[in-house]
Order: sequence, then structure tokens, then C-alpha cells
Amino acid sequence: MLRSSTLAFAALGATTGGALALEAVSFGTNWEAQAEHGGFYQSVADGTYAECGLDVTIVPGGPLVNNRALMLAGRMDFHMGGNMQQAFDAVDQDIPLVVVAASFQKSPQVIISHPGVADTWEELQELDTLLIGDGGYISFYQWMMSAFDFTEEQRAPYTFSIAPFLANENIGMQGFLSSEPFAIQQEAGFEPNVFVLADYGFGGYATTIETMASTIEERPEVVECFVNGSILGWYNFLYGDNSAAVEMILADNDEMTLDKIDFAINAMISEGIVDSGDALEYGIGVITEEAVGTFYADMVAAGVMEEGVDWRASFTTEFVGNGLGMDLRPAE
Repeated sequence: MLRSSTLAFAALGATTGGALALEAVSFGTNWEAQAEHGGFYQSVADGTYAECGLDVTIVPGGPLVNNRALMLAGRMDFHMGGNMQQAFDAVDQDIPLVVVAASFQKSPQVIISHPGVADTWEELQELDTLLIGDGGYISFYQWMMSAFDFTEEQRAPYTFSIAPFLANENIGMQGFLSSEPFAIQQEAGFEPNVFVLADYGFGGYATTIETMASTIEERPEVVECFVNGSILGWYNFLYGDNSAAVEMILADNDEMTLDKIDFAINAMISEGIVDSGDALEYGIGVITEEAVGTFYADMVAAGVMEEGVDWRASFTTEFVGNGLGMDLRPAE
């Protein structure tokens, strides 16, 4: 049984999107199905998207899948972005891509170390080696070097294996909040130190919803329905009955397990990845000009982005920040 915000959402759908009659919509994720995609699966599973007229198909991403390219080619309606840096790049390249919601208020990017070796952020800066992938090196590690005392010499390539980390306690490594820490606990039987970069000033949203400017102009009711449905999906996935969504995630990813999903949900809640900061006042999915502008300035300072990009063109606040779904949050 869907709760009060969903009933209000259904009424909104009747006034703004009643003529849609279950219009088919595709949403491409940027990786294989996991708990970090849970809000979207939730609204497919419990019928929230259908309440306002959308028949949503989730198309999982992966290492050999480029769903963003499919959206740019007009073969997909929405795409899951990583962070705002990709949207800035689109603006810089005159690609009419727009972020319409931010599922994560905090990036789940983390740096991991061995307990007793580097127990503080300052001690982390003293490690001889940090395993950082190529993508991380040209983004968040540039910020780490610019804002703190991390160095070029510390960085060694991360091959997405935890084996080197486990073999040498003097090595730190990149990871995602719910991935590498879980794998380390399962394989080595200890809890590593986990430093969430957002807690040390790495701003910017993550798991964004991207679409083309033409979709916003020509089908605003579709965008509104998808964004609102996704917002409600995240509240219900985190705080309600998510069993049907979990079953969908497991079906879409043969390598996913229930214990890993449970670990990820608990981590997202405890660290406020989805529901924290401005979302506590304006609702999940919110985007603010201040937050985007600060992230852009940080990326310019780190040498990741050039000065002069029209970063305001990378997003819109039209569809978020109205408090939808906040009544679904458990009382404190």
C-alpha cells in the first residue's frame, strides 16, 4: 500500500500527465543493478511511475555499455549521471544535456585504509601509496592534491582488485561506500577505515538524472512524472517495503547478493548519501545553484575544469525542491 505522498502524486499525475496513458520511457543506469539504483527499481516495482502515466524500463549499464551515448542519440529518455562534472563537460562541448534531479546529496566515493596504520585523514596523507583508478585520478584525486597534501607520487593505478590492499597494510585505496568496504569485510574479516570524501569537502551531487533539453521542452510532463516518481521511490526504498525492488535488482544482476544490498542500504542511510543536507529541508532529489556553483569552483581550482564554462546551463531546479515525499521519512 503506497502512502500519503504517493496519493498526492497520483492526483498530480491526473492533472499534468493524465493523457500519457502509460507512455513507454527508458532509463539507462551507469552500472550494473545494485542497491544504489534502488529508488528507481522501487518505483517500477510498486507502480509509482505508472501512477502518473509512465511505463518505465530500466536498462542496466556496465563496463561495456554506454547508455549516455544511447540517450544522446535519441534512443533513451533518461540517463543516470555520475556527478556534475559530466554535465559540465556536456555544456563545454555544446551538448544539450541537462541534470533534472540529484538522487545522492553526497558522493559515495571513499578512500580506504588499514586500521592502526592510517586512522585519520591526516595520517592517510602520509601513506606511501594510494591506489586510484584513471577516472578517479582525473577527478577527485586532483581535488585531493589541490585541497590537501596528497601528491602525484603517492598515486598508483587501481585495477579494481582489493588484493594489493589486503597484501600491504601501508597501502590505501579508492572505493565506493558500499562496495570495497563490504568486499574487504567478507574476504579478510576486518572493517577497514572508510573516509567519505564528501565529509572532507568533496562536494557535488551523485547519481543524477540526466535528460536532453528537448525532452524538457517537448515533454515536461514526462520529466515531471519520472523525477517525482524517482523521488518517491527513494523514500520508499530506504524507509518502506523494498522487497519487490530488491528482487528486481537481484534478477538484473546475477552477481548481486542480498547481504550486499542490505549492507549498501544501511550505509546509504547511516552516511546520509541520499537523504541529508538540503534534502532534509527540500526533499530528496533537490539541486541548488549554490551547491553546483561551489563544486564547479572546486573543480576549476583543482584544474579539472576550465574557467568560463556556463555551469548554470548544466541543470535545472524546475522539477525538484518542493518537499515531495518528506512525509514518508520516519519520525525521529
